[in-house]
Amino acid sequence: MKKKLFKFLVVMMMLSLVALTGCSNSSKETSSKETKSDNNTKVTITYWQYTFPAKVDEIKSLIKKFEDQNPNITVVTQDFPYDQYNQKVAAAMHAGTGPDILNLYYGWLPQYIKQGYLQPIPQDLMTTSEIEKKYIPMIQASKIDGKYYTLPIAVRSLALFYNKDMFKAAGLDPNSPPKTWDELIDDAKKMTKRDASGKLEQEGFAWDVNGQGYHAFEEVFLRQWGVEPFSKDGKKVQWNSSSKGLDAFTYWINMNKQEKIGEPNFLTDYSTAFKAGKAGIIIDGSFNIKAIKDAAKFDWGVTTLPVKEKDGLKSNFGSFWTNGIAKGVKGDKLKASEKFLKFLISEETQKDWLKNVGELPAFASFANDDSINKDPIYGPFVQGLKSAHATFFVDEAKERTSIANQIDKILLNNEPINKTFDSLVKEQQQIRDDYFSTQ
Repeated sequence: MKKKLFKFLVVMMMLSLVALTGCSNSSKETSSKETKSDNNTKVTITYWQYTFPAKVDEIKSLIKKFEDQNPNITVVTQDFPYDQYNQKVAAAMHAGTGPDILNLYYGWLPQYIKQGYLQPIPQDLMTTSEIEKKYIPMIQASKIDGKYYTLPIAVRSLALFYNKDMFKAAGLDPNSPPKTWDELIDDAKKMTKRDASGKLEQEGFAWDVNGQGYHAFEEVFLRQWGVEPFSKDGKKVQWNSSSKGLDAFTYWINMNKQEKIGEPNFLTDYSTAFKAGKAGIIIDGSFNIKAIKDAAKFDWGVTTLPVKEKDGLKSNFGSFWTNGIAKGVKGDKLKASEKFLKFLISEETQKDWLKNVGELPAFASFANDDSINKDPIYGPFVQGLKSAHATFFVDEAKERTSIANQIDKILLNNEPINKTFDSLVKEQQQIRDDYFSTQ
């Protein structure tokens, strides 16, 4: 009896071990299958940007490369006209149908964050200290309340594009572009042509407000005339902190009003006029290099921005478009979005972006790259970065509209420059007061 009981217990123990082993193997197989399933999850994310042909083409090319490397992630891109972009984003975000990743102008950041469109850059993607070590200092203008919400691929500064053929035709040396603003005015006068009725046929300098003009006024003219545009905390507009502010504004306005070397909206806009061979000089960013290369049927060059007087203060406006992950994106979509954003800001992508779009790499590691620094086209923009200031905008669209409308009063209604300047400063200050009162 005892022997039978012993045998029974042994058999039961063996069966239990087999069962346990089977359960263990089954558990491993299930775990393995779940891991495999997770790794093969297909995810679709969306990327929005505004319509700028060189950028649209480049993003499509980059997406193809990214998808080849990440076959389980599909990136759908959409672009919208510049003047509709913010409205499209606002409508989509409020409807819950917005993109996963947004490309936006850094000057829009305060409003995008205020509206709750963006989430901070995940720390596992890049910490704040890593961002500030990796990027050139200029991008710190996008740091809001100690946090970064976006990461740029590239940065821009301003320079002069000039038509060498027009210089020759006007008896000017095509290899000696203007070094001071007075020289620019003198050269532009020689290239400006009007018909018998006074209608502009060719402008020596494409003076404008809505393009890069108002940036040049804020960060170049004001500084070169000895005025710090804003207080360090960005709360105070200091354009009229001394009489030099009005002097700078008057000089800039009179390039159009008094010297008559160019007009806003001539041939639609400054860039179109230059590409058509009807503007001798324009101020623009490196992002327009490709478009000018493709369109210009004349010899042209690039040089650094002029100064107030010989050996005077150099100043420039720096800016960038940047990429952020939308608030509410989570789970697999967040992981995929982080992966795509990391790909977008890689050194390899920044090199491609320079080549195909024309904007300068944003990583500090490119600062000593002689292939860029000594390039006759890119070099002046790199030099410009050394003295560039990225304006802290609280509402870039409102600030731009304000200065454009006030200048229209001067140019179209002949209102006094000094009184209009005072009104403009008050209006700009009110925009900042309204923003900071809600922070």
